[in-house]
Amino acid sequence: MASLDGSGKWRGLFIAALIYLGWLGHLIFWLSAELDRSLLPWIAPALLVQTWLYVGLFITAHDAMHGAVVPGREGLNRRVGQAAVFSYALFSFKKLLQRHGLHHSFPASEKDPDFHDGVHTGPLRWYLHFMLHYLTIPQLVGMALLFNLLQHGAGVPLANLLLFWVAPALLSTFQLFYFGTYLPHRRPQEGYDNMHRALSSDYPVWLSLLTCFHFGYHLEHHVQPTVPWWRLPRIHLPGER
Repeated sequence: MASLDGSGKWRGLFIAALIYLGWLGHLIFWLSAELDRSLLPWIAPALLVQTWLYVGLFITAHDAMHGAVVPGREGLNRRVGQAAVFSYALFSFKKLLQRHGLHHSFPASEKDPDFHDGVHTGPLRWYLHFMLHYLTIPQLVGMALLFNLLQHGAGVPLANLLLFWVAPALLSTFQLFYFGTYLPHRRPQEGYDNMHRALSSDYPVWLSLLTCFHFGYHLEHHVQPTVPWWRLPRIHLPGER
């Protein structure tokens, strides 16, 4: 039986399953919860936890794009990635994989779909430009249909849907963008100093995990893209930005 220790080939799949099941279980609980006065103090923390789990879901898909969930198992990585991005917001894993390949080939340039438009370099305008690159009309229609199916077919209260499905998904997109794209790839005053045009955060490990599942150690990711998110702290060099 495959080992699940630090060097075990299947550890990434085990971690991916924990994130997915944590996201799904937490979502189901709060969509079905009766939001009476006893639960009011828990709503804000639950929203933040669900946002963080959404971030983890997307980072899992990102690792799958690099074959890092289960090394050497291309088909299994693809299926994990497909499940993660479809659950996240009905994304196409194939299209995301193609665009992410461009990001690594042409980082922080006009050919990079994650980069700004060359004019509006602030985080809000850059974020809007970023989102317009990835959202599609069929995807938005599908999400609207799913929303109505959950509300009117499954009887999920509107407040639950907005607080624990819509809001965390939207907030997670900005969290992913800000800590995983804007901060790592914004142009320093002195200009880029490496071929990846990337910077790394110098957060302690616990804060790096909370902000973006260590994706702020971004230069390290570009240098070694097949290293999974949970091993990035091992190769992070504090002070290397």
